[in-house]
Amino acid sequence: MIKIVRCGDGLVEKFNARPAFPEEAEKAAYAALGEIRARGDAAVLELVEKFDGFRAKSAKDLRVSLDACSGEGVPAALKRAVKDAHRRVLAFSKASLRRPWSMKTPRGGTAGEFFSPMDRVGVYVPGGTAPLASTSVMTVTLAKAAGVKEIVACTPAGKTGEVNPVLLYALKLAGATEVYRVGGIQAIGMMAFGTKTCRKVQKIAGPGNAFVTAAKRQVYGYVAIDQVAGPSEIAVLADGSVDARWVAADLLSQAEHGSGLEKSLCVCTSEKFAEKVRDEMLRQTETLSRKALVKRVIDRGGVLIVVAKDVAEGLEAVNRFAPEHFEIMTRDAMKAMRGVRSAGAVFVGPWTPESAGDFVAGPSHVLPTGGAANMFSGLTPDDFRRRHSFVAFTKADLVETLPTIEAFAGVEGLDGHGRSASIRFE
Repeated sequence: MIKIVRCGDGLVEKFNARPAFPEEAEKAAYAALGEIRARGDAAVLELVEKFDGFRAKSAKDLRVSLDACSGEGVPAALKRAVKDAHRRVLAFSKASLRRPWSMKTPRGGTAGEFFSPMDRVGVYVPGGTAPLASTSVMTVTLAKAAGVKEIVACTPAGKTGEVNPVLLYALKLAGATEVYRVGGIQAIGMMAFGTKTCRKVQKIAGPGNAFVTAAKRQVYGYVAIDQVAGPSEIAVLADGSVDARWVAADLLSQAEHGSGLEKSLCVCTSEKFAEKVRDEMLRQTETLSRKALVKRVIDRGGVLIVVAKDVAEGLEAVNRFAPEHFEIMTRDAMKAMRGVRSAGAVFVGPWTPESAGDFVAGPSHVLPTGGAANMFSGLTPDDFRRRHSFVAFTKADLVETLPTIEAFAGVEGLDGHGRSASIRFE
């Protein structure tokens, strides 16, 4: 059932409170990661067989040859689609990179920032209920644009060990240098701790289910991670100026991913329009090839329609939800966008469905979920670089700042700090 409620109804806050780390996933991740730390490749092989269904003869069989990623047998139309997405994402990535900068210090020195790419990173590409070839583009391309030399990609395979050829083609095109048919917690553990087969990485990025998300959180510190990116979610703010069929279709787009934990929130400014959207969602669900998965989300209360008195109240309701994807389907949508505070990615106007962002628009579709958009941002090429600050004082700069250095050194009881500056003038 899809419920329609008013802003302020207790069901809205209940809907907003989705756990980023379910207890079941936390426990499973803790146990599996412990095995990988202790036993390396042997544990990875066992977990791949248990959870991915693939029984490899040895750890070497987990690696996919880049020759197998050539796209042989992939239809030309699909290759063109992958190339189109890659071209757009690469252009956006290069444009978004932060540039080095510097400023003059008061006495003629220089201070600023510069950036260096990480040496070796890992990306996770989901492939369980659906082979997300687009995620190959939306992760690896960014790392390549950042200048990373070694890019490790992990994705689950079926019982036969076969990985979707389009996904593999996208990985190679985007710039992956190593590919492993390893999914879930075991992929995160292998990349984070390293094994004889796969050396550890410096950072892991990419979306995944609740188990992957829990594993990423638990390896933080052994490696860097990008963000919390679990089950998909979308919010749509609509004032009735856009066709209800379009709104319904966009809300359903995120409910078909397959975990059953997806969330779709629609905030409307009239009850009549809300009813139209609800009816359209129910009708369109029956036409989808993955309708069983969509119905599971609906049955679990993963879809909610909220009626607000106006766009301003509706915008505040969406900010409290802090969605992964936020579509603004209102009159003067660009103006409404100024009020966005908590959203992973924003899609403005009737001609920008969320699917454009998922596949081709340019920004990465790896975005914070579970309310984490309150504190995290979407994946960017700069997530694969290190920021370095630098200071180049002149003698005059140090003379000018010496009293301040000595004052702090004195109050903090760190006389060695003060002397490291003052000794230069003795």
